[in-house]
Amino acid sequence: MMKLSDFKVLTFDCYGTLIDWETGIYNGLKPLLAKRKTQLTKDQVLEIYARHESDQQSMTPSLAYSQLLAVVYKRLANEWNIAVPDYEANIFGASVPDWPEFPDSVEALAYLKQHFKLVILSNVDRISFRGSNARLKVEFDEIYSAQDVGAYKPSNKNFDYMLAHLETDFDFKPSDVLHTAQSLFHDHASANAYGLASAWIDRRHSQDGWGATMPPPGLPTVDFHFKSMAELAEAHRAELEELQGSKLANG
Repeated sequence: MMKLSDFKVLTFDCYGTLIDWETGIYNGLKPLLAKRKTQLTKDQVLEIYARHESDQQSMTPSLAYSQLLAVVYKRLANEWNIAVPDYEANIFGASVPDWPEFPDSVEALAYLKQHFKLVILSNVDRISFRGSNARLKVEFDEIYSAQDVGAYKPSNKNFDYMLAHLETDFDFKPSDVLHTAQSLFHDHASANAYGLASAWIDRRHSQDGWGATMPPPGLPTVDFHFKSMAELAEAHRAELEELQGSKLANG
């Protein structure tokens, strides 16, 4: 039976998994939403946002995320027939460092850092991630961003890049890696394609729909399913306690 303790490195998606990007996105769009004549629910806003972001990432894979967000803001404004100044779109583009961490992320990462290498694979630019990293209060062993790769997940280039660097920089094989993420669309479908074990951090377990991510192609399989990072850390802690108990029992 597969165990969390079988792995040497946890590779993380950040936004949606460690950082509450849906809250960050929605808050950042409030100046635009205030100009709409009719109101949308939060999930409706996020679903429309997901469509535009995913399309823009496919169209301009080398555009830095902060710049891409500004373009997406303008795209939403155009769809809703709202005129917005460039500075307003740019404020949204620069908002990533303001996106809050999930309440359990910091403590869970501090615990996991004691037992695994921690690596980021995220659709972000380096400068934007710097603010998020400060919120998470942990030193990641490596950070692989869309800016480094020149493409956004779910492009295969991201996992090609990550796996190549994990092998050359750390001598990790795919069997050493547990990919840990919320998005079935951006992450778990690709993890399946590469034969990687994965842990689903199901942050939207109590909500319907896909929120700020596009629906996945089919339903990817996952090896572990947790509602939060706290649940993952607790499951690993329980594994170690069980292992220690077995050793004591066997003398």
